[in-house]
Amino acid sequence: MREDYPILLVEDDENDVMLMQRALRKANVAAPLHVAGDGDEAVAYLAGTGQFAERVRWPLPGLVLLDLKLPRRSGLEVLDWLRSQSGLRRIPVVVLTSSREVPDVDRAYDLGANSYLVKPGSPADLVAMVQALAGYWLHWNEAPTTRGVHDPHDPHARPA
Repeated sequence: MREDYPILLVEDDENDVMLMQRALRKANVAAPLHVAGDGDEAVAYLAGTGQFAERVRWPLPGLVLLDLKLPRRSGLEVLDWLRSQSGLRRIPVVVLTSSREVPDVDRAYDLGANSYLVKPGSPADLVAMVQALAGYWLHWNEAPTTRGVHDPHDPHARPA
């Protein structure tokens, strides 16, 4: 169970961030939410570099919610990078985007997305989606370890 792990939301639209924060509260999701506003910031967070070097303060997420249309580095580029990192490639990634384009869906799965969801149109639907995501990925799902990366939640990870 990873209910104490944070959720990393990779989203550049401040309104969507606010809607997600509200949906998490209404869905009673206890996992903390960390936000990366662009693809480069997401990579820095996941790699534990720069301002995110302190893993106790910025622990690895139990779930990444990844938008595709991002500045600096696209969501697909973030996903490709993440899946190439031996210690991080097991982190569940749910693409959460407004794109229904078949090439985006196919490419996301080709790169290793665990799921692809289109952002719902209403706040009530977003709350329902968040409840389902949190229940599945943070409660019921048996999560793999993130070996080789300092992660305060993972007893097998090496210290920094």
